[in-house]
Amino acid sequence: MRLTAIEEGHLRNGLPGTIGIAAVFPGRPFEPAEVRARVRERWGALERMSRVLLPLAGSAALSGHRWAEARSFDPGAQVTVTDQDLESLLAEGVSHPLPAERPLWRLLVTRAADPAGDHALVLLADHALLDGRSLETLCRLLMDDAVPPAPQAAAAQPFATARPRVRPAVVGRELRRIGAVGQPLPTASSGEPRPSVAVVGLDPQVMRAARRQPAGGRGATLNELLLSTYAGALRACYGPLSSWPRGSTPFYATVPVDLRTRHDAQRLGNGVTALRIPLPVDVDAPVARLQACQDMVAAFPRRLDAHRAILPTLQAAARAVPSLAGVMARSLARPEATTSLCTAFKWRDNPSQLLGRPLSRIVPLPQLSPPGTANLCLVHTADTYTLTVVSHARAGAAGMIGDAVAQELKAVAACDVPAASAGPPW
Repeated sequence: MRLTAIEEGHLRNGLPGTIGIAAVFPGRPFEPAEVRARVRERWGALERMSRVLLPLAGSAALSGHRWAEARSFDPGAQVTVTDQDLESLLAEGVSHPLPAERPLWRLLVTRAADPAGDHALVLLADHALLDGRSLETLCRLLMDDAVPPAPQAAAAQPFATARPRVRPAVVGRELRRIGAVGQPLPTASSGEPRPSVAVVGLDPQVMRAARRQPAGGRGATLNELLLSTYAGALRACYGPLSSWPRGSTPFYATVPVDLRTRHDAQRLGNGVTALRIPLPVDVDAPVARLQACQDMVAAFPRRLDAHRAILPTLQAAARAVPSLAGVMARSLARPEATTSLCTAFKWRDNPSQLLGRPLSRIVPLPQLSPPGTANLCLVHTADTYTLTVVSHARAGAAGMIGDAVAQELKAVAACDVPAASAGPPW
């Protein structure tokens, strides 16, 4: 079974490829046998969770990777116990690829409590097998009130991408956005860039106040707030762009956008595209940065139509010549192209319980990208907000950026009047 072009690209981009999601619960650790039983019940019918990657056969350029036919589902081998604390587990997991002799996912039951006394289930997966939305879906399926899924008969087929009618000028503009040269994060003047992971709990009261900005407006979405406060955090950590190595060259963030519809919302695999925007690092005021990000996000639906028009052709070409998928993936993974992946979502099933225990929070784990990058993911769970930063820059950069985002949120929340329109930052 051939991999799709997107899956092939994830395998060939030169990165570890591990992403994850952790569900955190109060009280004692879960019993592994109970977790394995729930995993067998809820995931056993999902053909994708039994796939194993076959070794590449023949020329890498002409012969793409293949999934082996689904094997019998074995949660005993995939669900394991760990004594690591959550943050060190995430830091180690994101920095290493999963071994390919078994299905490319693991579910880890933590024994070590976090500072609040909670324990977690941590799902790690290779991005070639699952995307972030898939991890969220799988986590939801484990909860007590979730309905076990029926077997997915069409799981082997690629995601359908309806091709809208888009004017060539719109497609051309989007291609120029994709190819525009940006700049990476400043790295240390001495020593190698190092991966780091930080998990930051955000004040719910501050978040509620910040989401009401700008005053008199419609309020801010999680994604808009994350993008704007990240821009402010970069300014606080590294100064205005004029002081960066490449001067006024834009710093780009990439926002994953799900291509699934309501008809296949729970479909596993890779079903997203990514929209690239220059962050308003050089805009002075916190709410002005927020308004600039809102203006750019408002253009996403039109830009998404261009992606739907472009993607089928690119995917067909990459499937015909598998090495092309790797070339495109490595090109897009460069820090000059995709310096930061920024995504946010709300866990909408509240309250959620697993084996009778209430869910405290969700902790996301975005992937590790090349040196000069940082990826961020923000999740709202009930009344908790958790930000995870995965950095590949200066030692400890993830913690520095995460703390700076938290400070920027306080600055946004404290604003009482609307800021003047900042205009587009490019």
